[in-house]
Amino acid sequence: MRSGKITALLTASALVLASCGGGGSGGTPGNTQGNPAPPPPPPPPGSTQLYDVPAQRSLSAADVQRVIAQAAGEASARGLPVVIAVVDRVGNVLAVYRMNGANEALNIPAPPGTNFDLQGLALPAPAARAGAIAKAITGAYLSSGGNAFSTRTASEIVQQHFPPAPTTVGLESGPLFGVQFSSLPCSDLARRFTGGMGPSALIGPKRTPLGLSADPGGFPLYRNGVVVGGVGVMGDGVYGFDPNRLDNDNDDEEAIALAATNGFTPPASIRANRIPVDGTTLKYSDASTGDFQSNPDAPPAFGSIAGMLVDVPGYFMAAGGIVAGTAYGSEASGIRASTAAEFSIRDAFVLSNGSGTNRFPIRAATDGADVTQPLTAAEVTAVLEEAFTVMQRARAQIRRPLDSRAQVTISIVDTHGEVLGIVRSPDAPIFGTDVSLQKARTATFFSGAQAGNLLLANTDAGVPAFVPALRTFLNDPNALTGTFAFADRSGGNLSRPYFPDGEVGRPNGPLSRPIDSFNPFSTGLQSNLIVGNIIQHVGFIFGMNPDTPARCTAMPDVAPGQNPLENGIQIFPGSVPIYRGNVLVGGIGVSGDGIDQDDMISFLGAHNASVRTGTINNAPPEMRADRIVVNVGGNNVRLRYVNCPFAPFLDTDENNVCQGL
Repeated sequence: MRSGKITALLTASALVLASCGGGGSGGTPGNTQGNPAPPPPPPPPGSTQLYDVPAQRSLSAADVQRVIAQAAGEASARGLPVVIAVVDRVGNVLAVYRMNGANEALNIPAPPGTNFDLQGLALPAPAARAGAIAKAITGAYLSSGGNAFSTRTASEIVQQHFPPAPTTVGLESGPLFGVQFSSLPCSDLARRFTGGMGPSALIGPKRTPLGLSADPGGFPLYRNGVVVGGVGVMGDGVYGFDPNRLDNDNDDEEAIALAATNGFTPPASIRANRIPVDGTTLKYSDASTGDFQSNPDAPPAFGSIAGMLVDVPGYFMAAGGIVAGTAYGSEASGIRASTAAEFSIRDAFVLSNGSGTNRFPIRAATDGADVTQPLTAAEVTAVLEEAFTVMQRARAQIRRPLDSRAQVTISIVDTHGEVLGIVRSPDAPIFGTDVSLQKARTATFFSGAQAGNLLLANTDAGVPAFVPALRTFLNDPNALTGTFAFADRSGGNLSRPYFPDGEVGRPNGPLSRPIDSFNPFSTGLQSNLIVGNIIQHVGFIFGMNPDTPARCTAMPDVAPGQNPLENGIQIFPGSVPIYRGNVLVGGIGVSGDGIDQDDMISFLGAHNASVRTGTINNAPPEMRADRIVVNVGGNNVRLRYVNCPFAPFLDTDENNVCQGL
């Protein structure tokens, strides 16, 4: 079932602030005699723990009942029966409740031009259940002990201009443009609910049926400053986004969801409206407690609500009743502190299988049939340790209080897209887990010699056409054959509905939809690659067909059982390919903080590992995509490679830390 469209998406978090060019051009600074000075070796990984570990708190079944009752009380007061979903921090669905008379349809907005991918879909009941789950997971996944983001926040950071408003046309796209197509139902990283209650039943991170959501009505849930889950509400039949942040929406779903969070609200100091990005303070909610038409402190008794728990295949079984959440950081949650045998730096967390085994242990590359000298386990270890050390020193962009340390997830893959290791800081947002892997795979794939051929052989309608469009746009018939190294920032430049990014009246990038056929439900190649998977998965929820495989995209395998883009691609910054000399051997992806911080951690992590090992390196400067110049309307526009932030470190005042490397 790889055709058509369906519903989904949006959102984000992990942002961008002030940035300086660190595009990888220029030589290494020399000494006073003009001779190049070798860079100093990086410090060895530290054994001191620099991060506070979140307390292991969770939602009880009684807590979930309370959240549902508070939402139902506000919904009844407004005369809008709704569907309510509650999840824990790692995405386990704890309950899906349908009030009697709720509108369970789900309709996706369409642009004025030709519809593509998920645009313009009208899905009947019970599709709203999937929308409510996506909203709840988005609120939980985008948030942490240092930031609380809602689906309204997500809406702001995934659109073609940031901030989105009629008066901001001409500004660049949102910092997390494209993040809506992550944690997809086809992701090979995301765990699946099987309906059983064995030791891995509540292992996360879980997938979301529609990707991340930008439709207001999803919020995180907190207990004593610790993220314990999320709540999502659907009831108006529309699954969309807010194109104008300047007005104040009177959104019933958002007010109902906000009422649901009573007693589980994040500290005011970390909410999105306290976090500025590029000089704009984000939005958390257009609703406030003063808008409530009920008293959430005196909600109806759960047993008195006119409605019932309902099934959502692949997510929740009503017959099992409300489920208590798992405590993030416990073995049962699927994300826990690493052991000394798993990773040398004691701050590191890993993904676990619920029985004590690291799901993605450090290992050597699997691509020996195609790469003469594949990445060794020691080299993978060096890159992960060095990137982690850069993260520990980096000043966070999206976290409060100010001068907090950055917190991210770091993934490394080989040229086949196989995972060679994943580590994360203790409180990194969950969304960055899948996204960091997407980024690592995307940079590696587009830098590889077979990228063009694999896309041309893709059986999804529309995908092959992006290859000649890119080659024509770049005036390079050899594009996507390994001649240039593409970071995610480079590919992202080519995936915006304006090129250069945000400049109205310019053509769309060759990997994007034209602006009159663009919205966050159809970004171009990114969404076209996985739309068939989402449609198949929605059919599964409706009981029409088998579920989508745990593999996104319909490209040929590069080796038996190995596909280079098994969880889709990502098109916002935070990754670089890794080379041995001028030979591609893999890639690193980083996600969870500002996009310039993500860029810096990946780029400097790979650089410092090259200094440490002497065997691997960042792409040679002459191969980097910032050497590509495109003529647009008589003006030459250069692609970008990486962008590193001003004054990025907490332990030094150095600047231009990526220059010349």
